[in-house]
Parts: sequence; structure tokens; C-alpha cells
Amino acid sequence: MSRAAADTVVHEIISKPSLVLTLPTGDTPKKMYQLLAKEYRKKRVDFSQVTCFNLDEYYPIKKNNKNSYNYYMNKNFWSHINIKKSNINILNGETKNTKKECDSYERKIRKNTPDLAILGLGINGHVGFNEPGSTLNSKTRLVSLSRETRKRNSKFFGSYKKIPSSALTMGMSTILSSKKIILLASGKSKRQAVKQLVEGQIDSSCPASFLRNHKNLVIILDKSAASFLK
Repeated sequence: MSRAAADTVVHEIISKPSLVLTLPTGDTPKKMYQLLAKEYRKKRVDFSQVTCFNLDEYYPIKKNNKNSYNYYMNKNFWSHINIKKSNINILNGETKNTKKECDSYERKIRKNTPDLAILGLGINGHVGFNEPGSTLNSKTRLVSLSRETRKRNSKFFGSYKKIPSSALTMGMSTILSSKKIILLASGKSKRQAVKQLVEGQIDSSCPASFLRNHKNLVIILDKSAASFLK
């Protein structure tokens, strides 16, 4: 799964060196980032003209907090490639004005339409932090995290009480503005969400299902994540 995703990213950058990417965090894309860094070290790909937008960030959270997505991206990807700092975009978990931050981020994405969005999938069908109930026309905004998401992600923070109850996230319409989308999912815990995404109704109970409206969507799964599919 990770190899297929990394190969696609490399191919897209070679085809268009100034590629605009939307990038995820979490356990799922870690191996993909390792493989991309390896391809860079072997001089098979150049990130110097690439622009990236990250999907989301906890709120509030300090940039140097080891559980922030800013820290995650630096540790797992940015510090291993030759991307320019000026081409890195991630929502600011320290902002005092969330509306201004989200509106500014949304405008910047609309001016720099992503060529390729890489996405993960939450066990409840969320994409980015678009939790169940998120609408098709949602934009970059402050959201409340579901109890399910907080409980699952609390392992990174040490306890449920320490994880932020909110996050800043690209909206579904923002994500769908990308020219091409690749969604990655692995493991048994994702199989019900994958089934809803692929075979269920397209509605806000599974925000990932909205991706089926996109004209260029690729879903890459391992056997466990695909095990509930007909």
C-alpha cells in the first residue's frame, strides 16, 4: 500500500516538478513518507518546487508539542527532503483567531489548487478531521472532535484528558477541489469504514463517502481493510 502510494507521488512530481500536494498524518502514511525520503536520498525525486498543504491540526496545541501534526511532519517527512519552508503550509494550532486562520488557509488552497491529495481514513469514516455530520460543502474550519476519535488518538497523548477536544481541518469541499485523490487504509479496524466508503450510502454519516463524487479517486487498501467488501 505504502509503496504504491509513494510510487504515485514520485511519478506525479517527475511529471510536474511544481506539484501541489495535500498531505495526511497518523500511522497510515508513515511508511509512505519513509519511502519518499528514501527516493529523495537516491536522487530519484526533487521536492524543491513542490508545495504542500496539510489536512489538519489539533487545537489548541503548540507547534513544538510532540503530538502536534507540525511536529509529526517535521519528524517524519519535511526534515528528510529538500522542500522549501516557504512551500510548507499547515494550520496553526497556536492561533488566537481560528476563523481568520481557517479563512486564510482556505483562500490559499483555492489559489493553489492541489494536484494530488493523499488521505487517510478514520474508523468512523472521517477524512482529515471531518467527523460524521460534516457536510459535502464544508470548508476549512474549527471542529469538535468526536469521543471516538479522541479515545482512539489519546494513546499518543498518554490519556483521554490530555488530548485537545477540537481541531482545525480542511473541509470536504476543500479536499474535493484536488485534481486527484488517493485514499489509504490498512488494518481490520478500518474495514467497516472502508465498506461504508465504497458500498454504503453517500451521506454525512460517513464523510469519506463524499469522495465517491470525485472524478479521479484511487483507493489503496491492504487485505484486512478490504475484508468486508463484497
